[in-house]
Amino acid sequence: MNELLFKHFEVARNYTLKNVEKLEEAVVDVQPEGFNNTIHWHIGHMLTVTEQFMFGYPQKSNHLPANYLELFGNGTKPADWQGEVPAVAVLTEQLKEQLERIKQIPVESFAAKLKTPFLGQETFGELANFAIFHETLHLGQVSAMRRVINSTLVK
Repeated sequence: MNELLFKHFEVARNYTLKNVEKLEEAVVDVQPEGFNNTIHWHIGHMLTVTEQFMFGYPQKSNHLPANYLELFGNGTKPADWQGEVPAVAVLTEQLKEQLERIKQIPVESFAAKLKTPFLGQETFGELANFAIFHETLHLGQVSAMRRVINSTLVK
């Protein structure tokens, strides 16, 4: 079962990377009407939230800069960005590196109970499954936004 989690993470993350790497620079910072954020934000959000779920960022993980919560955390938006914002290429490399760290998590960790249930998840494995769901949810937003943006650029 837990090896299956690694496989699901790998499939989801590789699909995310495949889609992110084919994005044109012109679309990543466009916020189409009806959407709350940009593709750039979604990429950083997937990275940041997965780091929170899987590694306890920012308290227990220093693999991402501290300002990522201010840039990409829940409730944030590009309109509020201040200071240096990492490029999509930087976020893409961090997504790849994060996947390698996820694959190093000891399999037995997934059975561990969380100190406090989070979003209905009671074990680390359940939280890991939720992280996969979360990433694919945002990847769907990225895909929809790309289609909307590209349709307006063609006109």
